[in-house]
Amino acid sequence: MRQDHLISASQLSRADIEAVLDRAAEIDGDPAAWGDTHDRAVLGLCFFEPSTRTKMSFDTAIKRLGGTTTDMGSVDSSSVKKGESLADTVRVVEGYADALVLRHPSEGAAKLASEFVDVPVINAGDGAGQHPSQTLLDLYTIRENVGLDDLSIGIMGDLKYGRTVHSLAEALTNFDVRQHFISPESLQLPRGVRFDLHQSGAQVREHTELDGVLPDLDVLYVTRIQRERFPDETEYEKVAGEYQIDTETLNAAKDDLAVMHPLPRVDEIDPAVDATDHATYFEQAHNGVPVRMALLDSLLEADQ
Repeated sequence: MRQDHLISASQLSRADIEAVLDRAAEIDGDPAAWGDTHDRAVLGLCFFEPSTRTKMSFDTAIKRLGGTTTDMGSVDSSSVKKGESLADTVRVVEGYADALVLRHPSEGAAKLASEFVDVPVINAGDGAGQHPSQTLLDLYTIRENVGLDDLSIGIMGDLKYGRTVHSLAEALTNFDVRQHFISPESLQLPRGVRFDLHQSGAQVREHTELDGVLPDLDVLYVTRIQRERFPDETEYEKVAGEYQIDTETLNAAKDDLAVMHPLPRVDEIDPAVDATDHATYFEQAHNGVPVRMALLDSLLEADQ
């Protein structure tokens, strides 16, 4: 992969994706062999929103490549609290780091940041926009479990505000898959995302119920209803808890159905599902380290 920044899944061709996933598989097989690949490299972590998996896995990834991190810390403990602009923040952090990982509540923030710095910027989530590194680890998990072609993939939950959904749906257009989107009508795919998928020739079907499509699925990608994205609390209350998966639900599924979730979950997957062969969401989270190691290796290599 030869990209200056990773802002959107739309940047990624099938060849780009397979190059990162192949490298991740190499790393996964022998992570110790990569321990001094980027000795002394510094990764700047700029998280304007809370994060557990993304932030910790990027931190772990660069350290396992021999580098280290410098962390902006919370918004409340940074100069952002004093009114510093995003442009100024990233220009300052650029002076301390060889690449930046940015999470921000505003859609388009990562693209904006990339225009002010000369080091690679990785979008770790921009509001309801994109989350491309999550997509790469999602694709790696899918490939490891059921392959990446001739699949039926169901994506369920918050499709309107779900940035992991938007990125994954775009990236899947590179593969032979049938995409089924299951959500309340109020949380269906944004018109722009739907248009882009159709323009790419994607096989897209939208549903309000899971029952009719579940038996055909190879992958079920579940997302939580994101309370923090709703402008109106009453609108959130109307759909909260509407789409839930438990072991009884999965009686109608294929034996090898992979149930995924970008996490955190609230109540959309019953903990009893964790003990079934369907559950792949903790494996999915663990895959964040080798995949982000591969991504960082690609971007830092390209930047040299």
